[in-house]
Amino acid sequence: MSQMLNTEAPTVFWRRLRQRISLTTGMSPKEVSRFIKFAIVGAIGMVVDLTTLTISRELLGLPLSIAIAIGFTVAVINNFTWNRLWTFPESRQSPIARQLAQFTIVNIIGLGINEVIVLGLHPVFLLATDDPIAYLAAKVIAIGVVLFWNYFANRIWTYKGIK
Repeated sequence: MSQMLNTEAPTVFWRRLRQRISLTTGMSPKEVSRFIKFAIVGAIGMVVDLTTLTISRELLGLPLSIAIAIGFTVAVINNFTWNRLWTFPESRQSPIARQLAQFTIVNIIGLGINEVIVLGLHPVFLLATDDPIAYLAAKVIAIGVVLFWNYFANRIWTYKGIK
């Protein structure tokens, strides 16, 4: 019965995962925790992004490049809010306007990377499947690539000095 009610199992799992990633990457366990939180926020942002992209493209009939930009922008606002509140709560001591401007600049570069990947892969995926699957598959790959750019660029610049 006590094994069925083991509430420590998730904690042990995350601690071990954090330690393994820390040993593999050389990042501190605290930094690994931040990256995992950043990735969770990013996953939620991905849902926001893909939903907004699909609505913009399929319901509103906007061109793909504009729909990508709208989805990305809505996700950036979502991600900034949650990263400020949860991933980097210490950052709330910094002025929000400066931080939002830095986060936006990093993400505009990320948007450029995102657009190049989606618009480059979309025709390739169209050879195997139709829209919306083709552009959504390209978008998921782009999100995975841009995750690393956004984390490390924001960590170095936007959230610099946070221990």
